Amino acid sequence: MLITQLARNISIVCIAGCALIGMSSCSPDAGQVGREQAPGRAPVINWEGYGGPSGEQHFSPARNINHDTADRLGLLWSYELDKENSVSQPLAVDGILYVTTGRSRITAFDALTGDLIWQFDPDVLETAGRALRSSWGSRGIAYSKNKLYTATVAGDLICVDAQSGEKLWSVSTLDPTSGLYITGAPRVIGGAVIIGNGGADVSDVRGYVTAYDANSGEQVWRFYTVPGNPADGFENDALKMAAATWSGEWWRYGGGGTVWNAITFDEKYKTVYLGVGNGAPWNHNIRSDGEGDNLFLASIVALDAETGAYKWHYQVNPGETWDYNASMDIALATLTIKGEAHDVLLHAPKNGFLYVIDRTDGRFISAKPFVKTTWASKIDPETGRPVENPAARFPDGGSFDLFPGTFGAHSWMPMAFSPQSGLVYIPTSFIGSRVSSEGVKADDWKRYPGFGSDGGMSAAPIWDESNPSRSALTAWDPVAQTLAWQVPTTGVTGGGVMATAGDLVFQGEINGSFNAYAASTGNLVWSFDAKAPILAPPIAFSAGGRDFIAVQTGSSTGAAALGTFFEDIRIDYRSMARRVLVFALDADATLPERTSVTLTAVEDPEFDADARPLIAGAIAYGRRCAHCHGLKAVAAGSAPDLRASNAILDDEAFSVIVRDGALTNSGMPKFGELDDETLLDMRHYLRFEASKMRQ
Repeated sequence: MLITQLARNISIVCIAGCALIGMSSCSPDAGQVGREQAPGRAPVINWEGYGGPSGEQHFSPARNINHDTADRLGLLWSYELDKENSVSQPLAVDGILYVTTGRSRITAFDALTGDLIWQFDPDVLETAGRALRSSWGSRGIAYSKNKLYTATVAGDLICVDAQSGEKLWSVSTLDPTSGLYITGAPRVIGGAVIIGNGGADVSDVRGYVTAYDANSGEQVWRFYTVPGNPADGFENDALKMAAATWSGEWWRYGGGGTVWNAITFDEKYKTVYLGVGNGAPWNHNIRSDGEGDNLFLASIVALDAETGAYKWHYQVNPGETWDYNASMDIALATLTIKGEAHDVLLHAPKNGFLYVIDRTDGRFISAKPFVKTTWASKIDPETGRPVENPAARFPDGGSFDLFPGTFGAHSWMPMAFSPQSGLVYIPTSFIGSRVSSEGVKADDWKRYPGFGSDGGMSAAPIWDESNPSRSALTAWDPVAQTLAWQVPTTGVTGGGVMATAGDLVFQGEINGSFNAYAASTGNLVWSFDAKAPILAPPIAFSAGGRDFIAVQTGSSTGAAALGTFFEDIRIDYRSMARRVLVFALDADATLPERTSVTLTAVEDPEFDADARPLIAGAIAYGRRCAHCHGLKAVAAGSAPDLRASNAILDDEAFSVIVRDGALTNSGMPKFGELDDETLLDMRHYLRFEASKMRQ
């Protein structure tokens, strides 16, 4: 009973429509994606931005690696990366591969040979401070006109010369005391570079995006995604309108709405689309007295790319309360629906529906669930609003089995859209959550101090026992709004996805498989053992007359936090390989064998589970540590497994590391606000989990 209740409490704090027929598709206008190097030479196909050459589709026009040639695909070269989160997406420009890691280091390679050209290190560990606790680090970089743009977790946007690696300029995009930080990739929009931020899960923050001049770093415009205190006035009419959808004193909690991932530039309409995040806190009853839609949370917001002026919005979850943010990638496409061409947005947010939205005016076209959804039965085709299950908002303080759960049916790992097959390929999770506001009093709620996860509600992970898979790669027809095919993947989610003109879809898995599937059928046509997890999205490019595939290996915060659900894969922080891998036809390089992992709990003969209460330590660990070190202290690659650490046996050693920051240079954040009693509680809980491991 104690263990069951304990697991529930840890889970509480750490996990943070009509069918249309007839279809053809083509890419949106997005500029030139291939160009001749010289007369008679093969075109160079670059990958210059996070979403690929065109419209954030994660689609490459490279076609020489295809169904007929895939059996000749092999490893060309690899390179060992730093021991940190390695889920970023590389870029490839004119035969140079640019790779970044969690701490925003950039390394430039000759893509054909693997020879190192230069490295740039912004020394994030020296400047990140409290933002280091976000643990994610950079997911990607951007390129434009011989310049690279990277953003650090501390909030700095940095411009680097793409030929030399020399820093050209740097600008701070946020107040370092605010609780905001950056984990997403910048995007280039015309002559500017745009960046958002994160932090709504752990701080009282108000989200915004900022555009900077790509050459000078001077601020061009800024757009806030939620309204501030009305007494201070509103920055624009859009926010004045949005304020009417909030209640109470929401600004005391910041409001949230951070744009930490999805930003899409539409060259055709000179528009930038923002995927806006969840509220601060999650619980709608606390944040806004349970009233109002709370714009622009969980919304796609369209802005004029040159001025940042509001154009339109579409909200996927009015009054959002389950961390169902709209931060997943937004792809552009042109679909023929009922005989008429439509320029659309394709969006598969955490809530489990695939949305098709008119990108000229935000008009709802269609949406259907691609997973089990218990929170809503459908999206009303007339209003575009969800038809909710009232019980999902736990009106009486009880619990509700929410599908998809707060982890999301689709997390940050990018989906892909192929204009050839007309299908969307979504890395899909089937995890649910038992949500509740039991014991939470909205009038008395205060955020857990010091950057601790706290949504003002509980969310314990659960599974749909009728579904044998916990995750899958889902191919979806966005016009017919039907499943085309689906293949199971390991763990709670597969990696990011890429489609190519070779009629292939590439995706990595947490077990180390790197797979290529036939885009139309889902048949497996090629697989490679990467010897390490792959969650990062791959890229495809061409140079020197050859086509290449590149991807990074390594686990990360988020999926790794749920390591207790795939312990059999045995991912170890210390031995896990973090590499960039480059593949080409007729290549035959090899990787070292995977290091065998035997994880043994520390010997602790003096441990007495009854010596002090376990629940306080479980809660403290869950709020601050579980997203890196894992639910129930079962780590899966983003940080060491503390059940095997001698530090949990000694008060002084534990305090020096956790409170004093002795391992900051290794990426372990400092939690200076923790008192002796809390440290004892956390250590006691970790010793308890280690004792279970020894049994």
